[in-house]
Amino acid sequence: MAEMIVPFESLDDFESREIELEGQVKTVYVTGTGPAVIVMSEMPGIYYHVARFARWVRDAGFTVYMPHLFGTDGKPPTMGYAVRSIARACISREFAAFAANRSSPVVDWLKALSAHAHKECGGKGVGAIGMCFTGNFALSMMVEPSMLAPVLSQPSLPLFRQAGMHISPEELRCVKDRLEAEDLTVLAYRFERDKLCPAARFADYEQALGERFKATVIPDEDAAEAPMAPHSVVTLHLVDEAGQPTRRAVDEILDFYRMRLK
Repeated sequence: MAEMIVPFESLDDFESREIELEGQVKTVYVTGTGPAVIVMSEMPGIYYHVARFARWVRDAGFTVYMPHLFGTDGKPPTMGYAVRSIARACISREFAAFAANRSSPVVDWLKALSAHAHKECGGKGVGAIGMCFTGNFALSMMVEPSMLAPVLSQPSLPLFRQAGMHISPEELRCVKDRLEAEDLTVLAYRFERDKLCPAARFADYEQALGERFKATVIPDEDAAEAPMAPHSVVTLHLVDEAGQPTRRAVDEILDFYRMRLK
C-alpha cells in the first residue's frame, strides 16, 4: 500500500470516552443518538474512511461506539504505518491473528462494550461491524445477548489461511442457537478476488451457519481505485455513488440495523 491521499482525521465531532470494562480501559469515540452500533476499524486504525462510515451510521439514527483497538487515531494509512500496526497487533495478547477455531481475547472486552452500550442507549439491542482484522469479531460478539445485528466486512482472520473461522466451537454453537431461536441473520461482504478474505473462508461460514449467513461478493471491477487490491468494501474501495455495489452494501447495512434495532 503506497501513500494514500486522505486527510488526517480530527474526530472532533466524536466524544472521546475512557471506558473501563473487564478490568481494561479503552478509548471509545461516541457520537449520535438512538440504538447503539459498534464500529470496529480495519488496519491500520481509525482513519478518514472508517470515520466516514461511522458518520453514515450516526446520521442514519444510531449511537456509534468506535473503540480504539490499534494504530494512531486519525492518522492517514500508509504502507509503513499499516505494516507496523499489523506487526504490533500480531504480537499483542489481545489478538490471536493466526488462530482458527478460537476468538481473539479482545472480543471479551467488545462483548462487554455491547452490553454497556445497550444499557446506555436502550432499544431492542446492539449492532456491530468489523472490518478486515476485526471482521470476524461481530460474530463472536453474538455470545452477548444484546448483539442482534452483526456485520462481517472482509473478515481476514486467521491470517495466512485460505479458510478457517476465527471463533471457538463453543461460541459458534451459541451463535447458531441464537440465530435459529431468535430468527437472526449475519451479513457479510468481500470482493471476489480478495486474497486476504478468500472464497474458502466464506464457504466455511456458509457451511456452519447455513441460510443465516447472508453473503455478498462484489466484483473487483466495482471497487474504487486505490494503491492496494480491492479489499475494503465500506471504506477505502467504496464508490460513493448511487447504484454502485459498494454503496448498495452500505445502504443494506444501514437498513439491516434499522430492521433489527428500531
